Amino acid sequence: MKSQPFPWQHALLAFAVATVWGSNFVVIKVALDQLPPLLFAALRFALALLPAVFFLKRPQVPWLHLAAYGLLIGVGQFGVIYYAMNGHISPGLTSVVIQTQVVFTILLSMWLERERVQPFQWAALILAVAGIGVIAVYVDQTTTSAGLAMVLFAALCWAGGNLVSKRSGRVNALAYVVWASLFSAPPLFVLSLVVEGWPAITDGLMHADVYAWASVAWQSFGNTLFGYVMWGWLLARHPTATVAPWALLVPVVGLATAVAFLDEPLPLWKIAAAALIVGGLAINLLWPQVARRYRPT
Repeated sequence: MKSQPFPWQHALLAFAVATVWGSNFVVIKVALDQLPPLLFAALRFALALLPAVFFLKRPQVPWLHLAAYGLLIGVGQFGVIYYAMNGHISPGLTSVVIQTQVVFTILLSMWLERERVQPFQWAALILAVAGIGVIAVYVDQTTTSAGLAMVLFAALCWAGGNLVSKRSGRVNALAYVVWASLFSAPPLFVLSLVVEGWPAITDGLMHADVYAWASVAWQSFGNTLFGYVMWGWLLARHPTATVAPWALLVPVVGLATAVAFLDEPLPLWKIAAAALIVGGLAINLLWPQVARRYRPT
């Protein structure tokens, strides 16, 4: 399909998706003040699954792909992120550290897909690892070593989900996410029961206010359904190189909203770490586009 020009309305839509995904970390923190983290994750994917699963045809991919994606993204990525953000790492830093999924995606592609890593990707890896090193040096009571390790593990699971999605081929992204949630919500409910316990579950459900339920809805409809549908709609009409760089706004919005709404401190070391990680992400996303533009014909 021939790509269309990128009009301002589409740019505004890409900005809206990046803003929703970036502000997501502040929304998570609001809900975690009232809901146990694993229960919160289970509710998020249950609401993404129902009732949409009854209206969307199952994508023609193996059940194993849906199960792997649901477990990696639902349990491994978001379940662990929610658990980490429950007192182990700040929302702003989470939005930055989770972008190391780019590093893990490249490394997993090297290992599993036998892909050759380009020099610009090595530069991206080095910058991102340097950023993580800065954060590791400055761990404190708001960002612990355990919290950093958990978010890095979540980024690894996200990278694994990327590879599973890639092997599934070109499918309806919304239907894929909805049907994969069939393998996210049930194990998260079981984990919540085992780890958090029935008293914590009932207490959270009984005392959750409108803000907590609005956060669950935002996660399901805003972050998952709106975000994936609109992002997929843009990718279907424009080259990936045109749409993908808008993802650079996600950690920027995440850090900015955490500072603005949660009064998260923003010391110089945190700015430096964010610059290194986002710089690595920028090189990985933008370098191929720049190289093509200036390659001799």
